[in-house]
Amino acid sequence: MSRTGEDVLAGVGPRLRTLRRARGATLKDLATETGLTPSTLSRLENGRLRPTLEQLLPLARAHGVPLDDLVAAPPTGDPRIHLRPVRRSGLVLVPLTRRAGGVQAYKVIHPPAGRAPTMELQTHEGYEWFYVLNGQVRLVLGEQEFRLGPGEAAEFDTRVPHWIGSAGGEPAELLTLFGPQGERAHVPAPGA
Repeated sequence: MSRTGEDVLAGVGPRLRTLRRARGATLKDLATETGLTPSTLSRLENGRLRPTLEQLLPLARAHGVPLDDLVAAPPTGDPRIHLRPVRRSGLVLVPLTRRAGGVQAYKVIHPPAGRAPTMELQTHEGYEWFYVLNGQVRLVLGEQEFRLGPGEAAEFDTRVPHWIGSAGGEPAELLTLFGPQGERAHVPAPGA
């Protein structure tokens, strides 16, 4: 194990003791909460026992702190999202999130009215939400049509046939949230 790793583990015991004392808990109280024995907890706090993940997880839960706080983990890498626009069907989609699965956020730029390649209504599973940042937006939702401007938002069931585009002579910029089904329908797969 590297010297850094040893230093990290050596610092866990004092942090555990400080957290327990700040809560006013005894070793016996903490043992009841975590399922660890009082002697194991004492040895962890005194540095006579190297902590394992199986021990640290219930301790972090009991103290209400992230595991990273117990081990004083170094900061993670660069938190910035490096935006790489994707072009599809005349749209520019800029991903704003980078986690796998779940809801994804995109900035979507629709070309000026009349320049969109098609006005085909789509349907797919899920829900879609968007907020108009700039420009005028035309939303066709089933038999209804709506016009939205900056500061307005819409949410709808995407099983209803729908189309979104610019309603004016300038591009329309939206902040859009897609579920996994909407993302598959609107964003090309890598390499596509």
